[in-house]
Amino acid sequence: MATASIAIVETPLVNYALRRGDDALILGHRLSEWCGHAPMLEEDMALANMGLDLIGQARELYSYAAQAEGAANTEDTLAYLRDVRQYRNLLLVEQPNGDFARTMLRQLFYSAFADPYWRAMMGSSDPTLAAIAAKSEKESAYHLRHASEWVIRLGDGTEESHRRAQTAIDELWAFTGELFHVDDGDAALIKDGIAIDPERLRGVWSETIATVLSRATLQRPNSDWMQQGGRAGHHSEHLGHLLSELQSLQRSFPGATW
Repeated sequence: MATASIAIVETPLVNYALRRGDDALILGHRLSEWCGHAPMLEEDMALANMGLDLIGQARELYSYAAQAEGAANTEDTLAYLRDVRQYRNLLLVEQPNGDFARTMLRQLFYSAFADPYWRAMMGSSDPTLAAIAAKSEKESAYHLRHASEWVIRLGDGTEESHRRAQTAIDELWAFTGELFHVDDGDAALIKDGIAIDPERLRGVWSETIATVLSRATLQRPNSDWMQQGGRAGHHSEHLGHLLSELQSLQRSFPGATW
């Protein structure tokens, strides 16, 4: 018998940890979908390892969310037994892999934010979040370098690779504004020094993206319209399909162990 979804006491701190954990879990799952399908063996291993980095971050954040909630939930129940509307990840990370250029542009947009974000969060007044940040920043720095090198290689490569990279930018750009989302719960954590204001990172994120796109001979879209919703649990149809795969074993065989 399938298992029902869990309930969560959504305090600002619990929501904050869940949002970052959801980003990492969903993007890590997307990268894992490349395993056995990447364009070369070395890249197959690189994407798998990046996915493992992100899933490791998700585990730590879910464990802390469960601790902060103080209920019966665990990292596993938070990952596998929530309904799609209970997820708070960025819309960007749930977008399908598409071709390799699309995957690399999605990774660039996310990592260009995650790297300075985790570096700034090392100064959090919350010791657990600061410790998670110290580990995550090292991983995000590599992810950013890896994605940047590939975007430059694809954009400044063949006519076909350039076209695919530019198409990926045009399709994903509207999801980048949500990186800087802040609600009332976040604002309270920012005031207490637990969280950092993501608006502080907009300048460095924009500069990183502009530098990489310039070297890749790619163009940033002119439109400033941005899609929102993921942080409030309003997702694209893609997340439901992803979760049906990610959660299938746990929901079909609740509590099963190896």
